[in-house]
Amino acid sequence: MYIEQGYKQRIGIWSFFVIPLLFLGLTAVSLVLLNLLALDTDAIIASEIEKKGSNRFLAESLLQFAVMLAVLIFWVLVVQKQSFTAFTTSRARIDWKRVFFVFALWGLITIGFTLLDVYLSPDDYVINFNLAKFLPLAVIAILLVPLQTSFEEYLFRGHMMQGLGILAKNRWVPLVVTSVLFGLMHIANPEVEKLGYGIMVYYIGTGFFLGIMTLMDEGLELALGFHAANNLITALLVTADWTAFQTNSVFKDISEPGLSYDVLIPVFVIFPILLYILGRKYNWTNWKEKLTGRVMTKEQFVALQDDASSTVQA
Repeated sequence: MYIEQGYKQRIGIWSFFVIPLLFLGLTAVSLVLLNLLALDTDAIIASEIEKKGSNRFLAESLLQFAVMLAVLIFWVLVVQKQSFTAFTTSRARIDWKRVFFVFALWGLITIGFTLLDVYLSPDDYVINFNLAKFLPLAVIAILLVPLQTSFEEYLFRGHMMQGLGILAKNRWVPLVVTSVLFGLMHIANPEVEKLGYGIMVYYIGTGFFLGIMTLMDEGLELALGFHAANNLITALLVTADWTAFQTNSVFKDISEPGLSYDVLIPVFVIFPILLYILGRKYNWTNWKEKLTGRVMTKEQFVALQDDASSTVQA
């Protein structure tokens, strides 16, 4: 009943779409301006990094998301008057064990696959490790990357999914819409310019994976942990001159960028396996209903909550 937690806000269904429309509108305007002015994003990033250093550039980039996360949380808690727990999960309290479990699981998998690729393709990588630069990077990344990923999760899988689910009265519309929009949000990334629009299969596929986890587990905890591990480990472990995160990481990928099967493997092989593992661990059942079924009306949800309260008191 995660989507139904949105009924706990107090000012109307319209309030779910103010922040998303503002964010998506600003993103669209930025993209249009980049195209109209024919700006070279790679050159701009390279110039900023040369002027400020990669650590400062990363910190400034991530701080924008920290500010947006603060605005979103203020809107939900103060304007909508929805509790932070209801914003995060359908459980009585946030299950941090879920967050840390999937963080550790995906973190270890990411490290393993990266080291395997370095071993199998040593000519594609160089050692980039510099302790004096890596330590500030680690501090910046550990503090700010989870805020960046949390903003995206709370915006797409939280705020938008609850609002769209309540509006559409079903689960498949918010799953599809938030997953596609999440992928499109990355269209201005340098990776898209280098690899082509085929990389959108990965971004949109990741959106579906995170959305399925959220709906099946009735909460954001797993999506929060996975997304944080994915971006944090990547920022610390490997970088390239054509990626969104250009950092003082351990390795640098110097291979010629190109789109290949490795974009499809996570979406069509690894993510389904992870869903199976998580489904067994957390006893997920009734997949069709949870992913495509109806959303309760507010009256049904309130009645269910009242019944649950009566049972606890008895």
